[in-house]
Amino acid sequence: MPNAKNQSMLSAIKEDLEGADAVWVVDACGLTVKEVEALRNAVRESGACMKVYKNTVMRIALSESELPTLDDMLHGPSAFVFAGSDVAAAAKAVKEFAKSNENLQIKGGLMEGAAVSAAEVEAIASLPSREELYAHIAAAINGVAQGLATAINGVPRGLAQVAKAVADQKVA
Repeated sequence: MPNAKNQSMLSAIKEDLEGADAVWVVDACGLTVKEVEALRNAVRESGACMKVYKNTVMRIALSESELPTLDDMLHGPSAFVFAGSDVAAAAKAVKEFAKSNENLQIKGGLMEGAAVSAAEVEAIASLPSREELYAHIAAAINGVAQGLATAINGVPRGLAQVAKAVADQKVA
């Protein structure tokens, strides 16, 4: 890998790998330019980015970064989706696009320093998004707080009802 173009590509890949929580490998062969643009936009909206690198340079970058080299996935044309903090959203964007376009194939990827298969990427995509998880947590906390408030309010209310009953009984 002596030429300067490959050296700069290698450093760019290493930067992308350092900033990514996960990397999904996809085969976008057969997609039109508009379809690739739509895929890039969908991936970008999920907080990730999609780039195309040479497989051999990617293998070298992975081995130098002490990550699995993904030899079984890095054959043929490959595009790489570098996911940020919301890994599930990036996987969901790729999976949704693959549903509507049969030319996009999910090959697998890397997550937390380990190789994941295409089936595992699709399983990650089926997880709820970060916002949905926050909503579930907020609803659970709200339910507990509401129950606690009702229980705390129940003691004085019960005392007031007993006092009223005693007062009504004494008047009668």
